[in-house]
Amino acid sequence: MLLGAKARFVQPARVASLTHTEQQQQQLTLSEAQLKSLLDASAAQAAAATAAAVSAATPAPAAPMKTPPEVYAALAADGVKRCTEIPLMKLLVLSVYAGVYVSFGGFVATSVVNILPGLSAAHPGLAKLVFSALFPVGLMVTILHGAELFTGNTMKATMALCEGKIKLSDLARNWAVSWTGNFIGSLAVLAVVLATGLLPAGSAAPIKVALAKASLSFGEAFSRAVLANWFVCLAVWCATASSSLPGKLMAIWPPILSFCAFGGEHSIANMFLIPLGMALGADVSVQQFLVNNLLPVTLGNTIAGALFMAAASAFFYSQRKPAAKAA
Repeated sequence: MLLGAKARFVQPARVASLTHTEQQQQQLTLSEAQLKSLLDASAAQAAAATAAAVSAATPAPAAPMKTPPEVYAALAADGVKRCTEIPLMKLLVLSVYAGVYVSFGGFVATSVVNILPGLSAAHPGLAKLVFSALFPVGLMVTILHGAELFTGNTMKATMALCEGKIKLSDLARNWAVSWTGNFIGSLAVLAVVLATGLLPAGSAAPIKVALAKASLSFGEAFSRAVLANWFVCLAVWCATASSSLPGKLMAIWPPILSFCAFGGEHSIANMFLIPLGMALGADVSVQQFLVNNLLPVTLGNTIAGALFMAAASAFFYSQRKPAAKAA
């Protein structure tokens, strides 16, 4: 009886012990579930925080094209930078590079046409189109590299002046330095081209170009220069409107091709093309080059950029408020 009683006493204890163990296991299982839930929640919060940080750090995609008022504002701001923020020596070197790049375009176009004498003789219009299609590479590189091209600065600097952000002396400094630097760059490329022997003495294409340009009257050169830089400034305007590299290149190419095709006169291009023809045998004097062509062409280019593009665009799109009259 005593043993039976003892057995009956132990059995409930074992049952109680088992029940306690099961409870611990259930609690442990519950704790694991809670831990997993907490980990999942933490992971979700971390992922959300990371996504928010990436979204905040990533700039919104630019609009494919600026509106005309936005283009005007961007060009005027660029004019302020080029006239007041760039040190003199840097401005000069950037101007030299612009002359180099435009001369690159003239060299490539002239070289290709020069090795196609049959095309030039049988189909002069087609040869001119080939020249016109290749020449725009110079302005493309100039714009993408940020070099200082005088003809484009006639527009940008005047826009900055119209906005009251620069002084007339700032504009004059920019124009004088960029024109001079462009001339230096053009002559530097001329020296290199002559040293290469790629265009030997007597080459027909560059001689023909130089003779045609030097034979224009003052009025013809001036009016053709107005049209030419109007197209060049439109190319700069359209390139500024685009936010993509392909868009900028496609914006530059048609206007530049167009002014070359109809026979426009660009002062910086002529700083290379006419001396090139002279060096290869064209019967053109320095006076004819400077007085008959470069002077009227520079004036015409300036009128187009400053008046027909900059001043007109300021009239259309400027947000500048007129100064209040004194009482």
